[in-house]
Amino acid sequence: MPRLFSVALVGPDGSGKTTISRRLRETLPLPIKYVYMGVNPDSSNLMLPTTWLLSKVKRGLGAEPDTRGPRAIEDAVKPKPKNPVKRALVEVKSGLLLANRIAEEWFRQALTWFYTRRGYVVLFDRHFFSDYYAYDIAPTPYRKPWTRRLHGWMLMHLYPKPDLMIYLDAPAEVLLARKGEGTAEVLEDRRRAYLEMRAHVPHFALVDATQPEDVVLRQVTELILAYNRDRRVPDAASEQVTHA
Repeated sequence: MPRLFSVALVGPDGSGKTTISRRLRETLPLPIKYVYMGVNPDSSNLMLPTTWLLSKVKRGLGAEPDTRGPRAIEDAVKPKPKNPVKRALVEVKSGLLLANRIAEEWFRQALTWFYTRRGYVVLFDRHFFSDYYAYDIAPTPYRKPWTRRLHGWMLMHLYPKPDLMIYLDAPAEVLLARKGEGTAEVLEDRRRAYLEMRAHVPHFALVDATQPEDVVLRQVTELILAYNRDRRVPDAASEQVTHA
């Protein structure tokens, strides 16, 4: 049985990732396994028991689902307590949460290897590399906490990138009209970050997500099928593809 490959649909909320993922599972003429590869446990179809437990504890303590949209980079870093005991406890908690996050990410990657070796295309809705790129990987004007630096280094240098990443692109005003989450400034910053990722992903494609849904689906399907054909050619050139 030939080993197949992974495809990640990435982009901000409102770009249509989940909708296109669902339709691909119904129409793509290749065997598919779907894996949610994002940061929201409420949307995950597979997770470690520890991640499930942490999510339940968080909800039990009254935390609401995060529907604020993307945060500004500087808002993602919380100030450390001045009290040394509280600061030490915060560091321990951060380390434990990071350990679980990394374990969760490698668990889903292990499932990906299992599925591709069994002859499935693994379809990612989001990807950890893209979700954390702006916060943990890309350079920032401030010094990141050690947990973010370590996590970003792992994602950049150790964690496998998807074989094909398809970015569903839309300007901030379209995303705000669709979802109403975040701000125009933050959404445009995240858009620039998504475009920067093409330098780090071997096969990166862009699709205009402002087009009608059927057109987006057709173009994404064509990209996946073309990648499947090209990967069988021994000396095929690895080129970035863009649909305007």
